[in-house]
Amino acid sequence: MQRLKLPLWFPKSISYNYRALHDKTQLENAGPLASVLKSRAVVRFRGPDTVKFLQGLLTNDVRRFGERSSEKSSTLVTPNLSSETIPPMYAALLTPQGRFLYDFVLYGMPRPDEKLNRAGSGPGADPDEPLEVFADVDASALDELVSTLKKYRLRAKVDIENVAEELHCWQRFGAKLSENASSVEEPEAASVGWGAGVDRSGMSASRGEPFGWQWFKDPRLDCLGFRGIFPANTTPPLVEADKETDEQNYLLWRLENGVAEGSTEIPKGEAIPLEYNLVALNAISFDKGCYVGQELVARTHHRGIIRKRLLPLKFLNENGEDAEQKVAPGSEVIDRDSDKKVGTVTTQLGCRGLGVLRLDKTFKGSSTLTIRGQDDLKVEAVRPNWWPPEWLQEHQHQSAAA
Repeated sequence: MQRLKLPLWFPKSISYNYRALHDKTQLENAGPLASVLKSRAVVRFRGPDTVKFLQGLLTNDVRRFGERSSEKSSTLVTPNLSSETIPPMYAALLTPQGRFLYDFVLYGMPRPDEKLNRAGSGPGADPDEPLEVFADVDASALDELVSTLKKYRLRAKVDIENVAEELHCWQRFGAKLSENASSVEEPEAASVGWGAGVDRSGMSASRGEPFGWQWFKDPRLDCLGFRGIFPANTTPPLVEADKETDEQNYLLWRLENGVAEGSTEIPKGEAIPLEYNLVALNAISFDKGCYVGQELVARTHHRGIIRKRLLPLKFLNENGEDAEQKVAPGSEVIDRDSDKKVGTVTTQLGCRGLGVLRLDKTFKGSSTLTIRGQDDLKVEAVRPNWWPPEWLQEHQHQSAAA
């Protein structure tokens, strides 16, 4: 398939000049879209101590990457792709004080004895081949991230390599793409074949053989769609030329769903992971052993009350119309009546954004939110559909106590 390359422009700031699709409804109506994520870069961990090394650092339990896979993805054993797949995982690296540093989407590779060679005539190349785990990470912090990881490595037998030139991260999203999916694999892959009947051979081929890469359900939320890493010189399977779109449309999709990504949208060294909803995004395990920054995360979680959370924001003018490019990240959100600060805008794209706001003030029935110094603007905070009901119950209890 010939790849249609669209011009992409990403400033270092997270305040973007946005002139593409304007809201979630338009994205849904556009059909399944796909973006190569230039904001993400791929790192490879390789060596016998890979799992042990990551387990002692990251917020999630990565031990499953060292175990045999258990998620069924195909009934056929095919070259470079095992019949079972390890789902990807979202995780974070924190400071010793429990503040956010970097996020990772981790991908496990099939073991050599779980796949055939490229010819399909025998088992994988080398049964003693070292374990490999890949991660897509924030490209703007790549060199710093790799340097930080190497400082923690000490004598661990694990190589940490930047493979951003060889592999790219992609996202498929929109049009209720994942609502009916029942497994980690791309749902359309199960419909390849005559009359849309299940064709396991076609399904396997649609994953991008002979590379062994495939689409996975985004490990954070079903509504985010599907994610994967693919060789840099190829277009992933199931990506139509007219559906490859600017990454800013994926950013808008995340903003509408209230999900931040990377060390700029989640301020490095400052953000408290639970305020950025990393528990609900499946980034934190409370059952694993110790990791860097665990004490503050565990204490905050078991205390049971998170007063501020990341929320999707809409910026409107006095007439209730979208206010484009009027708000900058870092702007204070205030209650118009009391003039008291409610929170801060963290990310902005056109008339949409994200902000960390106090829940008891944000959802108080009588409150009207605006931007400090911009009284002609109205800020509308939106509760995402995926939020657990108890999060709002917490703020109701706070309001009652007050």
